[in-house]
Amino acid sequence: MQPGISTHVFLPQRLHPGLLDALHKSGAQVIEIFAARHHFDYTDRAAVRDIASWFRSTNIGATLHQPLYISDRADAQWSRHVAANLNLIDPEKSRRIAAMDEVKRALESAEQIPFTACTLHLGHKDDAWNPRALENSLTAIEHLKAFAHPLGVRILLENLQNEITTPEHLLEIIRVGHFDRVGVTLDLGHAHLAAPEAHKGIDEAFELLKPRIAELHLHDNLGQKDDHLWPGTADSGSLSIDWQNAARHIATLPANTPAILEISHDLEETTESVIAKATKAFDLLKRAVEQI
Repeated sequence: MQPGISTHVFLPQRLHPGLLDALHKSGAQVIEIFAARHHFDYTDRAAVRDIASWFRSTNIGATLHQPLYISDRADAQWSRHVAANLNLIDPEKSRRIAAMDEVKRALESAEQIPFTACTLHLGHKDDAWNPRALENSLTAIEHLKAFAHPLGVRILLENLQNEITTPEHLLEIIRVGHFDRVGVTLDLGHAHLAAPEAHKGIDEAFELLKPRIAELHLHDNLGQKDDHLWPGTADSGSLSIDWQNAARHIATLPANTPAILEISHDLEETTESVIAKATKAFDLLKRAVEQI
């Protein structure tokens, strides 16, 4: 397991090398850049160049999370209450094309930043599985895979809170599309929400997806909603994630698998508190894996 963290924890802020320094100081060996123009403006070549220079000077691994918002301006009004409006498998063709174009703009930053992978979302929360969803997923993946491959970026599919990205359906999409190089970003928080009782969701997700898992997203919740809490900090309750059980699965993955803390942003959070909390989370996970 390679400890990593997403810049999502600083999402309300403009990303700059100082914030990356703070994430690195916590012990992160991999950093996932969350692509949102108000945060990381992937259309601004100077901004991309600054971030690329930081990664080259530190030799820290870099992965990319696709944009979830389409906006013509990096300074457009944004808040935690803004709903994601980018959908790669939208029923409307023009919206699907616009969504793919926006993801391609973000991927172009890999010309300078050494991204090794990009995590994609297929659909929105509670979207249903049907033949059209499968067809649109295949088209989106094929286009983005062809665009990302020359840049050295591997496409990864994330399990979400919808029918399209259940472990079974992710495997079907990969099989039907013959996507041999496409991997999976297993989000443990989302897997837990799928079946929190006795931690069944996490166990089943690992069992089905293990050969395809190329990255992990780690965060906690109480089995009710997608809280994106720091691991081990959920209020005591029978449905919070059992990190000892999760570690049992993580220990079976290749040692270089990035394990990315993807934590909800807090306007009151300081860089110092993020460093302290991330360091504590990394220690918790490391001890749990070592005990296995």
